[in-house]
Amino acid sequence: MLELFGKNDRQPSHCDGYSRRDFLKVGGMAAGGLSLGQLLGMEAKAGTGSSHKAVINIYLPGGPSHLDMFDLKPDAPSEIRGDFQPISTNVPGIQICELFPKLARMADKYAIIRSLADSDGAHDCYQCMTGHKKRDNAPPGGWPAWGSWVSKLQGSKPGIPANVSLMYPTGNRTWGEAGNGGFIGNSHAPMGLVDKDPNARAKSMTLQDMSLDRLMDREALRASMDRLKANIDTTGQMEGLDTYNRQALEILADGNLAAALDISNEHPSVVERYGVNDPKYQRDGAPKMIRNFLVARRLVEAGARVVSLNYSRWDWHGGDGLNFPRSREEFPLLDQGLSALITDLHERGMQDDVSIVMWGEFGRTPKINKMNSRDHWPKANFALVAGGGMNLGQVIGATDKHGNEPIERPVKFQEVFATLYQNLGIDLSSATVEDNSGRPHFLVDPGIKPIRELVG
Repeated sequence: MLELFGKNDRQPSHCDGYSRRDFLKVGGMAAGGLSLGQLLGMEAKAGTGSSHKAVINIYLPGGPSHLDMFDLKPDAPSEIRGDFQPISTNVPGIQICELFPKLARMADKYAIIRSLADSDGAHDCYQCMTGHKKRDNAPPGGWPAWGSWVSKLQGSKPGIPANVSLMYPTGNRTWGEAGNGGFIGNSHAPMGLVDKDPNARAKSMTLQDMSLDRLMDREALRASMDRLKANIDTTGQMEGLDTYNRQALEILADGNLAAALDISNEHPSVVERYGVNDPKYQRDGAPKMIRNFLVARRLVEAGARVVSLNYSRWDWHGGDGLNFPRSREEFPLLDQGLSALITDLHERGMQDDVSIVMWGEFGRTPKINKMNSRDHWPKANFALVAGGGMNLGQVIGATDKHGNEPIERPVKFQEVFATLYQNLGIDLSSATVEDNSGRPHFLVDPGIKPIRELVG
C-alpha cells in the first residue's frame, strides 16, 4: 500500500512533523525500488470517448483443470473422466461441472473457449498477462503487460490509473506478477493495489489528515528535488516524473481510488452475494479473496481500464493427491464469486462495456495419475469470457473425446487479447507503440484477429 504521509516513521523530521521518508515512502505496492512517480505514471490525457470500456482479467494460478470444470468427458474411461458429472445449463447443449450450479443458470451470459491451444507450458502467468510466450523474441525492454498497451494508447482518467493490479505476491513468484511496462516504460506498468497482507486497507492512499494546501507546499519541494535529479540523469528514467507525480497527486486529492477499494461502501446484500474472503494463502499460490471480484467491478466503475487479479491456487497434482478434494472445495466459491460479478455487471448496465476473461496458464492431463490427480497439460486449455457486448451463450472449439487436444477451432492466447483490445475500442490494424529504438509494434502478431464467433 502507499504510505505517503504516515506518522509511524521515527526518522528525524522536518519542523512540520513529517520526515522526507514520510512524504516519499512507498510500502507494499513498491516494485524494484520504483519511485512514486514511476509507480503511478500515466499519460496526462483523460480517457477517450463518452463511454468507458474496461476488462477484468481473472488469473487462476497453477493451471486449472479444463476436464473437471468446463470440458467434462462423461463417456470417457474412469481413469479420464474423473469424479464429477456434467450438468445442463440454461443454454441447450452446453454442460459444465455439477459444482457450478450458479454459472449453469446463466450460461447465456458467458462463452466458454474449450480449445485454447498454444500454451507455453510455463508454470507462470506471463502468457495470461502479456499474450506472449517467454521464449518469444522480445524487443529491448521486454514485452509489456497487456494493460500497459491500453494505458499508453488510451490514457487514464483523472485520479484513477488505467492499468491496475490486484495480484497478490505469491510463494511461487511467477503466479503473482501482473507484468511490467516492458519497452513502453514503467510509467504504464500495472499499479499494484494489494499487499502481502490480504487484510491491509487502502487508507494510506488518502491524505491522512494533511490538508491539500500543505501537501502542495511539500510537493513543490519534492518537485525541485526531482528536477535536480533529472538534470543529472543519463538513463532517461527520470523523464516525465513531474507529470507522473502531478497525476499521483490527483489520486491522493481525488480519493476515488481509495473509495473504490473500500467495499464497505457497497450495499451489504451485494457484498454477501460474492461470498466470504479467505485471507489464508493457498500454499505458494494466492489467497481466496473472492470479494476482489467485487473490488474489480468497483475499480472499472471508477474509471480503471484494465484490472488483473489472481485467485487461490490450482496446482493439485503432487504427492497429496488433492485434485478432486480441492476441486470440491474450490469450485463452489468460484461459482459464487464469478456468477455474482456477471450478475452485477448486468444489473448495473455494464455488460456491454466491461469484458471478463478467466483462465490459467494451461490445462490438465486427461489421464489421472497414480496420486488421483492430473498433471500439467499445455496441449489443451480453456478460457471463460463474459460481457463486452460479445456474442455469448456459446461454446467455441472442442477437444477430442478424451480432452487431449483441440480438434475444432483452436484458439491462441493472442486471439483472446485481440478480442479484448477490440472490445476496448482499439483499432488493431492501425494502433502501434514504438519501442526504445523507435521501432513501431502492433499489439498482436501478424495474422492474429479477434475471435469472430465472439465479435464478428
